[in-house]
Amino acid sequence: MEPLARLRWPVALSIAAALITIGMKGTAYALTGSVGLLTDALESVVNLVAALTAYFALGYASRPADPGHPYGHEKIEFFSSGLEGALIIVAGVGAAAYGVQRLIFPEPLGALEIGGALALAASVVNFAVARVLLHYGRAHKSIVMEADGQHLMADVLTSAGVLLGLVLVYFTGYTFFDSVLAIAMGAHITWLGLGLIRRSFDGLMDHALDPVELERIRELIRANLPEGATFHLLRTRLSGARRFIEFHLLVNGDITVRAGHRLAEALESAICAAMPEVAVTIHVEPVDEQESWEPEYIRRLGEDSVPPATNGERPA
Repeated sequence: MEPLARLRWPVALSIAAALITIGMKGTAYALTGSVGLLTDALESVVNLVAALTAYFALGYASRPADPGHPYGHEKIEFFSSGLEGALIIVAGVGAAAYGVQRLIFPEPLGALEIGGALALAASVVNFAVARVLLHYGRAHKSIVMEADGQHLMADVLTSAGVLLGLVLVYFTGYTFFDSVLAIAMGAHITWLGLGLIRRSFDGLMDHALDPVELERIRELIRANLPEGATFHLLRTRLSGARRFIEFHLLVNGDITVRAGHRLAEALESAICAAMPEVAVTIHVEPVDEQESWEPEYIRRLGEDSVPPATNGERPA
């Protein structure tokens, strides 16, 4: 695994991009008086705060496990992405609210050509950095880096809407286009922020992996089960880029502890080889003991296993 600390350079790049675009968009607003460009500049300020948060979160998440945090520190990524989602919502609501205000109390705009050119250049910078962040975030399964990339891409969309509003104002002379586009982009940004908060909430609450990954895990376990063995009580969770998998392996109760351990080790190795960044915990139990089966708990987890003693069949 490449240490998360080494992956902070794309986030450092986003910090630099935020500083540059704040200057460009702030200048564009000062020249034009466009409410759309003001909300765009405020979004870049939020980008800067979010990028700084992501930078330090990645550094903390890269720390190895210790006695106080035996499962590692990766969960801070969910907190960081949730904070970023909240900041996105603040920016979106603020943009929409200010757009409404300027729609009611319009003001004349000026120097649209220069302001539009600066906003376009800032959008190009954000788009390039967003692509880098999304690439590395998805490649290394870093939710905080992916969140930062989505945040920047939301900024690009905002800028596109603002530019469209400026073009319409330039050709028609109607300043309300600037306000309407600011309101629309604010609503879109708010929706993106809500999505990030929901994803972060799922991670902090130890939500199970998605159904596609769960089915892949089940197939891996079935394909590598020792003869005469089965499994149940599969539980999964996500912590940053690391996936945790736990389940009960039910084997012949007459084999030795050493033999049962070897079966579990072989199964764990097969899963880890097929799924990097995974931690597997296997509890070995005798398949023919009633105490190995917990029907109520099994059903609560969405499984439908029945002890062999009940119907003479081995669960799938």
